[in-house]
Amino acid sequence: MKIINNKTILVSATNAILFVIFLVVFCVSFFPENIVPIYSSERYYAVYNGNKEKPNVSFMFNVYENTKVVNEIINTLNEYNVKATFFVGGCWADDNAETLNKIKASNLEIANHGYFHKDHKKLNYEQNVLEIQNTSKIVEGLCGVKTKLFAPPSGSFSDLTLEASYNLEHTTIMWSKDTIDWRDHSVDLVFYRATNNLQNGDLILMHPKEHTLKALPKIITYCIENGFTPVTVSENIKGTTEKI
Repeated sequence: MKIINNKTILVSATNAILFVIFLVVFCVSFFPENIVPIYSSERYYAVYNGNKEKPNVSFMFNVYENTKVVNEIINTLNEYNVKATFFVGGCWADDNAETLNKIKASNLEIANHGYFHKDHKKLNYEQNVLEIQNTSKIVEGLCGVKTKLFAPPSGSFSDLTLEASYNLEHTTIMWSKDTIDWRDHSVDLVFYRATNNLQNGDLILMHPKEHTLKALPKIITYCIENGFTPVTVSENIKGTTEKI
C-alpha cells in the first residue's frame, strides 16, 4: 500500500492553486469578452476637463433666464463662427422653444441643466432622475435634441446624482474655469477669469449676463489668437481622462 505524506499533499495542493491562478489570468488576458464586470461605483463620475492633448476649449452657458441675452450670445458665436454648449433648465426651455430651436439651427450644443435649478446634492435618487429626465423630455419634444450631457446646478451633486445621470445616459459635466459672472458684474473680471492661464481642454463656465455678453468677443478673440479653438463640450471631452 502506497503512503502519501503531508509534504506530498501540500505540494499537490500548492500546484493546484497555482494552476487555477494561471487559468484565471489566461482567461482574463485572452478572453476578456467572457468576463462579466463586477458592479463598481467607478462607473459614475463627473468630468472637469476636456482632452488636454488638443488645443480646444469650451464655453459653457448655464441658462435659466435672460432669453434676450441668450439670443445675442448665439448671434455673437455665429458671427465668430465658433461653437459652445448651452446647458438649459427645463422650465426655461418650456417657455422658450424659439430660442431653443435657434441654438439647434446654429449648430450649437444643447445640454441638460435640470428642470428647476435644485440642489441635486440634497435630492434622493428618484428626485435626481426626475430633474434630469423631465428636462431631457421637454428639450427633445421642443426641438428634437436628445441631451447627453448634464451639468448640476451650482455644481452641487452627490453619488446619487452621478448614478441617476449615468442611468439616464448622460455624462455629468463640471468645469475648470468659473467666471463667477452671476456674482461679479465686471466685464474685465469675466474676461480675466475666462482666459487666465488658459490650457488645452478648459471648460469655461458662464451665464447669460449683459456683462458676459460684452466680454464674449474679447474672450473669443483671445482664444483664437492664442491657438485655441472653441468647440462644444462633447467635442472637447472626447478622449479625456479627467474624471472623478
